[in-house]
Amino acid sequence: MGLDDHERPLSKRGRTAASAMAQHMEGAGIDPDVVLCSTAVRAKETLAPIAKKLRPAKVVFERGIYEVPGRKLWKYVWTLPEQADTVLMIGHNPGLHNFALALADADSVGRLPPAEGKFPTGALATFSFEGRWKDLRPRAARLVSFVEPKELE
Repeated sequence: MGLDDHERPLSKRGRTAASAMAQHMEGAGIDPDVVLCSTAVRAKETLAPIAKKLRPAKVVFERGIYEVPGRKLWKYVWTLPEQADTVLMIGHNPGLHNFALALADADSVGRLPPAEGKFPTGALATFSFEGRWKDLRPRAARLVSFVEPKELE
């Protein structure tokens, strides 16, 4: 009998990718103040090497970002503390893929995989925007970088 999807652990490849992404984030100076993480086992296992290396000030586990459509992720962004400059969201596709596409401004959206494409597991899309979290709207963030785990091997 198989595990419920929420309880499924990361594969060996996923653990390797999470460690590589943690190393990349440290080297790139991506230092989250807040981490919003799904409660799924594999999301927590993705967070583990990142948290160990970067030591974010606050980690919030949210079951609500497990298998949720991208449009529902806005409510989490809009309630982030204003003093948080950098936030990392660890969740699931297609929700995070769709959310990234919704965030990206007109100049950035073409640098992300299209909606019908594959947003690779463990990929990191880094965005920048001006203003407050509660005022962030679709198409208002600039994609700074998009990194896939296979690029880090």
